[in-house]
Amino acid sequence: MNHTPLWASESFWKKVAIWVTAGSFVLLIVLTFDSMSKVQAGSRRVPAYSVINQKIDYRFDAQLNRYMPVIGGDEPLFDRPLSEAEAEALVTLGKKTTQAKNCINCHTILGNGAYYAPDLTKSWLDPNWIDAGNRENLMLAFLKNPPGNARTYGTGRRMPHLGITDEEARGVIAFLKWMSAIDTNGFPHNFKTLYAQEE
Repeated sequence: MNHTPLWASESFWKKVAIWVTAGSFVLLIVLTFDSMSKVQAGSRRVPAYSVINQKIDYRFDAQLNRYMPVIGGDEPLFDRPLSEAEAEALVTLGKKTTQAKNCINCHTILGNGAYYAPDLTKSWLDPNWIDAGNRENLMLAFLKNPPGNARTYGTGRRMPHLGITDEEARGVIAFLKWMSAIDTNGFPHNFKTLYAQEE
């Protein structure tokens, strides 16, 4: 009589497969909720929307050996401090506008998208905006008429006119400023900010 050991039997491996699948499913749910809590606005790595009322920079932290956002004093967009609800509405409008206008077809945002045009992750701090004091107005003019207000990157590439309204442009600017405050674990590396150029 042929006795198959338990560990080699078909029924044993079916049960193992069921338990491994069920365990993996539970682990996936736990990790999903854990990840969601870490990427919500107001968490340790992702600041509240009202951070757009403050000065934001991006500096190398020798202790952590990576670049980190640095949140400073007051610097509200267009010289008007916003409540958390107002800031959230404006940033959300900007995010939806970048999605509606398919910005990632050319740009990269937080590691997603294309490499045809500049990465937007820290674009609020890009030295090509020249003047920190007038940055919002430069960005607003650019978003409303990109061909006529292009910044120089040396590529010869130009952003097309996308028909962005004033309010959408303000939203995009708020979204870009908020995104520059996100701790992206040192990405992009060695990015020299507009403030660094002023020093």
